[in-house]
Amino acid sequence: MGTQQSRATVERYVELVASGTAAQVLELYAPEAVVEDPIGSEPRRGHEAIREMYAALEPLQRKAEPLAIRVSGNHAAVAFTLVSEGHGHRMTISPIDIMEFDDEGRILSMRAYWSQDDLQVEPI
Repeated sequence: MGTQQSRATVERYVELVASGTAAQVLELYAPEAVVEDPIGSEPRRGHEAIREMYAALEPLQRKAEPLAIRVSGNHAAVAFTLVSEGHGHRMTISPIDIMEFDDEGRILSMRAYWSQDDLQVEPI
């Protein structure tokens, strides 16, 4: 797998976090994938556990903007800002996600670096 394929997966990931369904995001993940979001939390292993996390985004209005993408072979880091609105609140978060890909370009692991200090919540 090459750097271009890794970059395309990362770009699609940011796009789908902003506008896609949980099922669409899961298509980017290998079946045995592990997600730690945020870092230090209990890892989510496999599609069903990972689906729960992304399904929580579905009812929200969202937009995301990539700030930086760095790719090296089957590893990538992406810094982006996600703004979501729902339930009377606007949430803004700017994580840095570190990913590893399998030979087919699917995400094997994703670790999101952020803390409560990186999350802004305001009423709308």
